[in-house]
Amino acid sequence: MPVAVLMGLNALAQEQNNIEMADALRSSGKIYVVVAVLVLIFIGIIIYLISIDRKISKLEKETNAQPDSLHDGETGSLRSE
Repeated sequence: MPVAVLMGLNALAQEQNNIEMADALRSSGKIYVVVAVLVLIFIGIIIYLISIDRKISKLEKETNAQPDSLHDGETGSLRSE
């Protein structure tokens, strides 16, 4: 019984949910332009994040490979050279 009530409410909600803007964009074919722009933005963000990750990994490797010769072992302060 509760499942039937929920299914009936869902059907009523779908009938009342008429999105005119999406229908207009879909009918004129502009929805594909919107989707393409969103996909390009997400691809750009992914490429940017990958490049930042590579740069950070490279810096981490460089800092781990260098000996800690600039720091004073006891106090942790920088030595003046």
